[in-house]
Amino acid sequence: MSEENIIQLDFSEEMKTSYRDYAMSVIVARALPDVRDGLKPVQRRILYAMKELGLSPDKPHRKSARIVGDTMGKYHPHGDSSIYDALVHMTEDYSLNAPLVDGHGNFGSIDGDGAAAMRYTEARLSKPGMMLLDNLDKGLVDFLPNFDDSEKEPAVLPATLPNLLINGTTGIAVGMATNIPPHNLREVIHAVVKIIDNEVLEDRETDIEVLEDRETDIEELLSIVKGPDFPTGAMILGTTGINEAYRTGRGKIRVRAITNIEPMQNGKNRIVVTELPYMVNKARLIEKIAELVRDKKIDGITDLRDESDRQGMRICIELRRDVNPNVVLNLLYKHTQMQDTFGVIM
Repeated sequence: MSEENIIQLDFSEEMKTSYRDYAMSVIVARALPDVRDGLKPVQRRILYAMKELGLSPDKPHRKSARIVGDTMGKYHPHGDSSIYDALVHMTEDYSLNAPLVDGHGNFGSIDGDGAAAMRYTEARLSKPGMMLLDNLDKGLVDFLPNFDDSEKEPAVLPATLPNLLINGTTGIAVGMATNIPPHNLREVIHAVVKIIDNEVLEDRETDIEVLEDRETDIEELLSIVKGPDFPTGAMILGTTGINEAYRTGRGKIRVRAITNIEPMQNGKNRIVVTELPYMVNKARLIEKIAELVRDKKIDGITDLRDESDRQGMRICIELRRDVNPNVVLNLLYKHTQMQDTFGVIM
């Protein structure tokens, strides 16, 4: 090898530069969503590929394998399993308030069951998913060349829906992470309208809109958006965590399952759980309760059944005659995910 082909580099400088490039790539082009449309690159590319395939809500579902193939071949040259996982997540009504994809077939469950293989399932865009893509042909967003310069893809979607807040998101990059909870669609839209109304003051006599540069303060927004609204329901304990999260960008929100104590015919009681905290796996929770009973950490539970069906969730915990149901309930809150903490990172 000739001397002129050797480049002298300081090792620490090279490590610093290379690691910074890698970190920026993970932050910008993989793990974190864009604040404008609330999507990570893989999600944006899947939705755009579906639009290109003409999979609008009024058209028939198409095989997931076809959608994944198009996304991978044209826009996202990474593993097909990661693309399919992202597609599956966008169908989950127990993860998102407004699922962006309408799935047909076995797309998994709140019990942690995985989706069927992509050759068996089918999908098309849902109405909220379509709203993110509306007016894409009106020149509202920039189009960039794809990885091999053979196609163009949108840098961001026009997104007539404030998707980031409505559906929430989670992502771990390098040196930073995000964990935004889902919010109520109606409240978020009302908050957006409030901000616009404060910016634009209409002159009623001349019908001319006058820009009034008035900032919307956080008190106004907190009176509209009361807090997160989780698709699985459950109850948020107190407002301290919510206030902290919205004012500082970080906060811990404590969420508790919705339960009822029902008397039974034989003088016994049962605890019935109808809603669980966000992202809690129902099957694993039931296993955990059974484990606590087996290890004698919780006394007085005689039977444990999952009676959930298409109508909704129902976990039955039958108790002995001589135990106080409220004591057992408090032990369940303490030792299981029937009470959980959602760490907000905005």
